[in-house]
Amino acid sequence: MKAKQKTGIFRMYLKQNIGLVLLFAVSIAIFAGVFYLYRLDNEAVYYAACLCLILYVVVFLISYIVYYHKHKMRKRLFENIRYEYDNLPLAGTLAEADYQYMIECLGDMCRKQKDEYDRERKDSVDYYSTWVHQIKTPISAMKMMLESDDTEENRELLLQLFNIEQYVDMALCYIRFDSESSDYVFKEYELDEIIRQAIRKFAPFFIRRKIAVVFEPVSRRIVTDEKWLQFVIEQLLSNAIKYTKQGSVTITVSDNQIAITDTGIGISKEDIPRIFEKGYTGYNGRADKKATGLGLYLCRQIAEKLNMEITAESEIGKGSTFYLQLPADKGVFE
Repeated sequence: MKAKQKTGIFRMYLKQNIGLVLLFAVSIAIFAGVFYLYRLDNEAVYYAACLCLILYVVVFLISYIVYYHKHKMRKRLFENIRYEYDNLPLAGTLAEADYQYMIECLGDMCRKQKDEYDRERKDSVDYYSTWVHQIKTPISAMKMMLESDDTEENRELLLQLFNIEQYVDMALCYIRFDSESSDYVFKEYELDEIIRQAIRKFAPFFIRRKIAVVFEPVSRRIVTDEKWLQFVIEQLLSNAIKYTKQGSVTITVSDNQIAITDTGIGISKEDIPRIFEKGYTGYNGRADKKATGLGLYLCRQIAEKLNMEITAESEIGKGSTFYLQLPADKGVFE
């Protein structure tokens, strides 16, 4: 591979200097023509041509070595451009100096734009974080008011209020999961407890829709981030409840994965390859007209941060199963 790369570089060098090679050949031809017209001894031409050829080859090789080393230096700088931006090699020609000046100007512009983007993103994250905390205050107050009078209407309003709180948390997660403020704290946790917390959170929905929940504890501990793993499980349960009119939701934990299976309407084969794409809702989402296409997208993005993999399989009319592959005990630290 290296020999092939060197050959390609040499060909590029020849291509760039083909004019000098042709100029040398034309010069020899002119001398030979003049000597021939004046009936001079051509041996002098051959002798001078050989000397010039030797000198030309030496200069050509030295120039190629310099050309090759400059290419290697530029390649190294390109690979580390974020860290060695100010360490450009000394310009050898006016053209190189002009190009370096343009690069420096463009680099300064990029730095300023990045700094401005970082400030705007931080302001945006701070604003929405504050908004979420503020909006939860009236949500909590409304929840207390509704819980004070146990009526059928209030129970339905409580469920809708729970949906609002879920959407608020999703909005905060969307803007924070890939920012510096999204601190992932990996510790060893009891997996059963994380799943139970998610089930308890959605218990009113299971009861209201008369959907059975099947979960067998396994007493397994894993290394993960509790908050973000619970968010992924909650999103999968939320989807299972949304598209399951009757039947059950089963959570199964094996040695290497968590499987969440529902008896809902299912997902078409055409939609399965794209359900984790940002903003993609598929046929079910378009029929529901409330889907945002962000829930499963966030699940995949967070799963990757947790060193996990999420996949799905489904059959129309029979239900869906989402698999969350668990990492090795120490794999997340590698």
